[in-house]
Amino acid sequence: MDKKSIRGMILILLAGILWGCMGLFVRPLDSKGLSSLDLVAVRSLLTAVFMGIFILIKSKKLFKIKLRDLWCFLGTGILSIVFFNICYFYEITITSLSVAAILLYTSPAFVMVISAVLFKEKLTIRKIIALIILFTGLIFVTGVLGGGSDLTTAAIFIGLGAGLGYALYSIFGRYCLERGYDTYTISFYTFLFASVATIPFSHIGKIAEVSFSSVPSFGFTILFVLVTTLIPYLVYTAGLKHVENSRAAIIASIEPVVATLNGILWFGEKITLPVFIGIVLVLTGIVISNKKNS
Repeated sequence: MDKKSIRGMILILLAGILWGCMGLFVRPLDSKGLSSLDLVAVRSLLTAVFMGIFILIKSKKLFKIKLRDLWCFLGTGILSIVFFNICYFYEITITSLSVAAILLYTSPAFVMVISAVLFKEKLTIRKIIALIILFTGLIFVTGVLGGGSDLTTAAIFIGLGAGLGYALYSIFGRYCLERGYDTYTISFYTFLFASVATIPFSHIGKIAEVSFSSVPSFGFTILFVLVTTLIPYLVYTAGLKHVENSRAAIIASIEPVVATLNGILWFGEKITLPVFIGIVLVLTGIVISNKKNS
C-alpha cells in the first residue's frame, strides 16, 4: 500500500471517528428543543458559511463550477445529505435506534455495487468478506439480536433509503473529484444546496434562540458544526482521492463503534459481551478491506 493510499485511509478513518461523536452534541441540543431537521439546517448553513469565508480568503476561483456539472453538487447536497437525513430521522421515529443504525449501514453494500457498475471498481472476494464481517459486527454493536424488534415494510424501505442516501455522497463526491473540483468547492456547494433545501422547513426562531442566545451556546454550536460536519466531510472527500469508494465506505463504518464507546464513556451506557464482539468484528472488517491487493 503506497503512502497516498495510507493517507487516504487515515483521512476517512478520521471522518468516521468524528461522525461517531455526533451524539455528544445532538443530545444536549435535542434536550433544548431543536428538532432533527433544525440540526440538519444549522449544520448545513454554518458549514456553507464557513467554507464560503475560507474560499474568499484562499482563492475566489474555488467558487467557479461549470453549469453542466451542477448535477454533481445537487447530488451530494440534496440527494445525499438531505435525502439521507430525512429518511434516517423519520426512521428513528418508527423503529428502534439499533434497527435504524443497521439499515443505515447497508450503505457500504450500496457503494460497493454502484461503484462496481459506474466506476468499474473490482468486486473482490476480500471486499465481500470484509462487508459480511462488518455487517455482522454492526448487528452485535447495536444489539439488534436481542431487541426483538418488529420491522414493518415501510420501516425497511425507509431505512434502506437512508442507507442509499448515505452511500450517494461517495458516488457523487467521486464524480465531483473526477471533474477536477477541489474538496473545498465540493463541501461548499454540497452544504449550500443542503441548507437551501432544509431551511424553509426548519424553525429559524428556535434555532436562533438555542444556538445564539449566549457566548457558550454559540461556541457549542460552532464546535458542533466543525466536529460533526465541516472537518469530517472535508477529510472524507479528500480521502476519496486515494481510496476506492467501496473501501472508503467500509472504513467510515467505524462511526457506530465510536458512537457506542462515547455512550459508554460519557453517558454511562454499559458495554456487554455482544457489543465487545461487535466492535472487534467491525475493526476486523476494516482491516481486511485494507489488506494489500484487496
